Amino acid sequence: MPPTEQPVGLAELVLVGTVLTVDPDNPVAEAVAVVADRIVAVGSTADIERWIGASTRVVDIGDGCVLPGLIEAHGHPLMEALVLSDRMVDIRPVTMKDPGDVVAAIVDEVARRGSEGAFLSGWDALLQIGLPDPSLEWLDSIAPDSPLVVLHNSGHLAFFNSVAARNLGLDRDTEDPKGAAYGRTPDGELDGTARETAAVFPLVAGAMTAGTYPEMLIEECARLNRAGLTTCSEMAYDPRFAPLVAAIDSSGALTVRLRTYEMSNPEMSAHSEPGSGDDMVRHTGIKIWVDGSPWIGNIDLSFPYLDTAATRTIGVEPGSCGHANYTREQLTDIVDAYFPRGWPMACHVMGDKGIDTILDVYENALSRHPREDHRLRLEHVGAIRQDQLERAVALGVTCSMFVDQIHYWGDVLVDGLFGPEHGTRWMPAGSAVAAGMRISLHNDPPVTPEEPLRNISVAVTRTTPSGRVSAAEERLTLEQAIRAQTIDAAWQLFSDDVVGSVEVGKYADFVVLSADPRSVPPGEIADLDVRATFLGGKQVYGTL
Repeated sequence: MPPTEQPVGLAELVLVGTVLTVDPDNPVAEAVAVVADRIVAVGSTADIERWIGASTRVVDIGDGCVLPGLIEAHGHPLMEALVLSDRMVDIRPVTMKDPGDVVAAIVDEVARRGSEGAFLSGWDALLQIGLPDPSLEWLDSIAPDSPLVVLHNSGHLAFFNSVAARNLGLDRDTEDPKGAAYGRTPDGELDGTARETAAVFPLVAGAMTAGTYPEMLIEECARLNRAGLTTCSEMAYDPRFAPLVAAIDSSGALTVRLRTYEMSNPEMSAHSEPGSGDDMVRHTGIKIWVDGSPWIGNIDLSFPYLDTAATRTIGVEPGSCGHANYTREQLTDIVDAYFPRGWPMACHVMGDKGIDTILDVYENALSRHPREDHRLRLEHVGAIRQDQLERAVALGVTCSMFVDQIHYWGDVLVDGLFGPEHGTRWMPAGSAVAAGMRISLHNDPPVTPEEPLRNISVAVTRTTPSGRVSAAEERLTLEQAIRAQTIDAAWQLFSDDVVGSVEVGKYADFVVLSADPRSVPPGEIADLDVRATFLGGKQVYGTL
């Protein structure tokens, strides 16, 4: 009989082999059984036998290993669906290292697209050494008659030509959006740069067409599933995407659970209620910002950037300590508009000075509007200090850490931007966990690819591209790193009651790896294959 008609008490799916449950009461099992979309048994093969019937699908994973479905606690799947679609050209350093290839890709795309406009994403002068100055004049020389937009790899900066500006109605009289800015020449004309979300997103949105976006999002789900991800946050949620997401969800094509953090807006209002939705798509929190990206020089620091070829390449003035994009007063107003209404909040902040600011704002809000389980978050926190970690723990504030930056920019951080004192301690995950904080690891895709296994590997090794170890004392144990990519990430997203570990009653979200990560050198965890991914007991990737 088909699985939907199986008698109560028989499993539809049983996975047999090494199961790392991330359940401290039962950390390793031999098998797991699933009825409908839920886990009904976890234990030894003998324990599971009674769940097996004639129509049960039994999969022996052999030398593989089952983990809970991996969780991206700070993602941008709705944007990445567009950025990595055929409508935009991927020029990220992970795709193109040579600056000549980047320039050739821009020229080719302009010629190919003609009047419809060229859009490319991934420009990174720190990793693609030798790129030209992307001035307005240079962009206009490549595309004098058609729109051209090039998104920086950080997502915090975009370069655009004169035609793109005219099409969007941008000129010298255009006011800067709150927390964002258009670059200006000394005489006040636009210089072809846009910084931060409110200025960048409208430029990139020109690549989106409603007729093709559903296909883009379905492919994005497939990309996430290939990486073993079953839950992903959307940390810059725009409510205008709601009908598209709902349609894909209702069709059954959504194969990743989404947790949205709506962007704060000038009206300081939300388009939904805290926690509304269901276990597939839930509106979880509000996203706010203090500063920008270390790669473009606008994070809020108490110490200066170095004066090096790297900092000069990205236009950082000697002695600059960066800056914040929002004042303390603005942040207070934003938090006061949302937090008392029950919204959890996640704040992008990289610089230590900015972290002081947002912790002050959070502490003030909590003193006036106490909430026992708020799970207020700080995102990325590259330069966070020990005293700030301890203060955050005392306030109940949790951090999501972008440790993959060590894998890509670890040498640049030390040699080019901040020196050994600050650059080696970047993303101090070990200190955070030692202070008693539940952290998550993330990739912030498309800034780096969705590679949760590499996050685990980097958190355990802290190895930079040159092979140096960046602050060995900040390493996590393998168990801690796995938790930060599973149950602790689920906890940050208010979803640990339904996902994040292999436990009875939770959704049957699994990833099957090619080997037990405990059995390989930590540096090789990133190279393990994802053999299969299951969402609610349904295989959404792989060939098991």
